[in-house]
Amino acid sequence: MAKSPARKTASAEPPIPNRERPAQPDRYKASAEELTEFYRQMLLIRRFEEKAGQLYGMGLIGGFCHLYIGQEAVAVGLQSALTIGKDSVITGYRDHGHMLAYGIDPKVIMAELTGRAAGISRGKGGSMHMFSVEHGFYGGHGIVGAQVSLGAGLGFAHKYKDDGGICLAYFGDGAANQGQVYESFNMAELWKLPVVFVIENNQYAMGTSVNRSSAEDQLYRRGESFRIPGIQVDGMDVLAVRGAAEVAINWAREGKGPVLLEMKTYRYRGHSMSDPAKYRSREEVQAMRDKSDPIEGAKRELEKLGVGEDALKAIEKEIKAVVAESADFAEQSPEPPLDDLHTDVLVGTY
Repeated sequence: MAKSPARKTASAEPPIPNRERPAQPDRYKASAEELTEFYRQMLLIRRFEEKAGQLYGMGLIGGFCHLYIGQEAVAVGLQSALTIGKDSVITGYRDHGHMLAYGIDPKVIMAELTGRAAGISRGKGGSMHMFSVEHGFYGGHGIVGAQVSLGAGLGFAHKYKDDGGICLAYFGDGAANQGQVYESFNMAELWKLPVVFVIENNQYAMGTSVNRSSAEDQLYRRGESFRIPGIQVDGMDVLAVRGAAEVAINWAREGKGPVLLEMKTYRYRGHSMSDPAKYRSREEVQAMRDKSDPIEGAKRELEKLGVGEDALKAIEKEIKAVVAESADFAEQSPEPPLDDLHTDVLVGTY
């Protein structure tokens, strides 16, 4: 009987050297003034979104409307570490909070939600598609996960121009299973692009628990096969988020490539205004509000720093007035003229 040919053994490859990784972030030590501003911004987002929900119920906001209530610490903690005009931000369709956290006027955001000509996208974008080149805010994208590839492109632009900027590219736990996300990871690490990929893991995507939809539900590990380091962060704690932002943004800015941040957060409302959220119990939502609310947590920290109840009440009064003014502005602003329907539309042969 003939002997089978001996199998060739693969030549031993040298072991992969230990890679440098970002330091484990510490919780940010904010001054009373800094934390007061974080609190003010989170409260603005909360009250703005509550008002947007009311206007949607009145029929003044059409189409889809995805509220950010509960997740305020993520946008505020991260974007407070950015430089407006130097860095860029891109996100999905739950985008009102990110715009507010980037210092964009609440009046033009609310006008956009209601489809008015005074809106930041002249009433053509609505809730899901807002944009501001001036601020380096590149949307607001309705296709799940599409913004991740665009975020890699923004990172490429920063590196190509050598402008020192970085891109903050947000996506959710549902989008974390999209294929283009991993194509973007691969390119970003190959080219050492200055991108911080942020997974806002609010745990339910469009309505399915991340534990049921993801084989690897520790989403900060999703970049490991591309050698992208990941950090898991308490996204309900604005100081923990800001601490992670310091580490990740510095890493990307120093030319070390992308970082993946998983923000463990929670939305109190349904996926959109049309979602009754029957896939979870009221008791679960209330428990999160009672134990982990980011605004109440910041309030407790401010009290430790000597900020009294009167100062907090004054902020609440100020924010209430700002939101009321934004709603009045939106309701009183005219809709775009009909002939504007044909502007900003590219027609031609190339």
